[in-house]
Amino acid sequence: MAREAPIGSRVELSVSTTNGDKSYEGTLIPPAGTGLVTIKLENGYNLSHPEASVQGITVLGPGPSSSSGPSGELPEDESLPEVLLIHTGGTIASKVDYATGAVTTRFEPEEILASVPELRSIARLRVRMLGNMWSDDVRPRHWNGMIEATREAFDQGYAGVVITHGTDTLHLSAAALAYAWSGCGGRPPGRIVLTGSQRSPDRGSSDAYENLIAAVHWAASGPDPTGHRDASVVVMHDTGSDGRCVVLPGCSSRKGHSTRRGAFVVVNQGPIGHISLKSGHPVIEAPEPRGAQREVESSPTRFDEDISIQEFVAGPHLSPSMIRAAVRGGLDAIVVRGTGLGHLPIHDPLGDSPENPELASVLRDAVSEGVPVVVTAETVSGMVNMDVYAKGRDQRSIGLIGHGSLCPPGSAVIKLHHLLSRGMGIDEIRGAWSRDLVGENPPDSRG
Repeated sequence: MAREAPIGSRVELSVSTTNGDKSYEGTLIPPAGTGLVTIKLENGYNLSHPEASVQGITVLGPGPSSSSGPSGELPEDESLPEVLLIHTGGTIASKVDYATGAVTTRFEPEEILASVPELRSIARLRVRMLGNMWSDDVRPRHWNGMIEATREAFDQGYAGVVITHGTDTLHLSAAALAYAWSGCGGRPPGRIVLTGSQRSPDRGSSDAYENLIAAVHWAASGPDPTGHRDASVVVMHDTGSDGRCVVLPGCSSRKGHSTRRGAFVVVNQGPIGHISLKSGHPVIEAPEPRGAQREVESSPTRFDEDISIQEFVAGPHLSPSMIRAAVRGGLDAIVVRGTGLGHLPIHDPLGDSPENPELASVLRDAVSEGVPVVVTAETVSGMVNMDVYAKGRDQRSIGLIGHGSLCPPGSAVIKLHHLLSRGMGIDEIRGAWSRDLVGENPPDSRG
């Protein structure tokens, strides 16, 4: 019965439920699972019922932008900007396997477009599949794939790109794109947006629908990037409620909650803007861009995939042997998430912890061998300040890098990788670390 109505049609779905017969109006979209009929309601949520409970489907007319041209493809408004949707995977590209209850990565780019027909009134969309992977599995080679895909898109004249990405490491890929395009002082030719979802698109409470609409709208019609804070942006739900998405700087964002829809936060600065979705069409609410617009960069910096950075967390189990083994293993740099203002366990005030001063000695040796050791704040927010206490000043005398930085821990690792990829040695990195390359170290946020 469902096959008699074309996908994309506006329909009335009549079903039999335990609470009696019900009717719903919406847009017929690809089914959320085998044996299901799925429609998108006016409020943006998806509704699925088993085919066996469907009493009838009445076609009310064409859905949003659903009339077909001669080739069977949807017609396009040639006045709209072109946007490339670069698909990498994640929850936004997943479905629930109703046989097991598990979420699986099997939502293809074409299905995304079919499920959100409103996108076609915002931009002329093209889709490129880079992969269908969970973000936990993303490596520097995948950052390079995204960088190359954006470069090719801009070379072909796209106004912007949207990268669909799993949320767990979305902020790392966003930072990688920001440093690649603007770390040397330029700006991307167009807008780069990363988005994802906390709940899969076939769930009634999914945030994918609004996140995609807002992301595509920013990529198509947002302000031109300056290269400062906005070389790449993250667009996600502002809060747990529908109707408003937030635009965050890709260089200073992170996932701040494991499950809620308003999961992403900006660190040590404010958001770039917001996108309201309450009027039926997305509306950008954004302040004026900060700073002067940089020159367009045509050749983004790729990440050296052979670079090895070891990350540690300061605390009672950080031992000299761990650092020594890492250095002997031939790593290129070390990042330690320091406590408080950026402190490490290097003092032995009671005379009962000789491993603490030994740790200081091992770190000093690493620095003397040319290994950059960067300290970030495990607190995430706030400045690394190694001038307040004697311990911090001792760390600076050892040669540890990081004093004065507002760069979030995740972005700091990407920044360090970027500088190493440019061939910088320890002294050059020390000089570059305090600079604000892409908006990660805003001078007006210190204090």
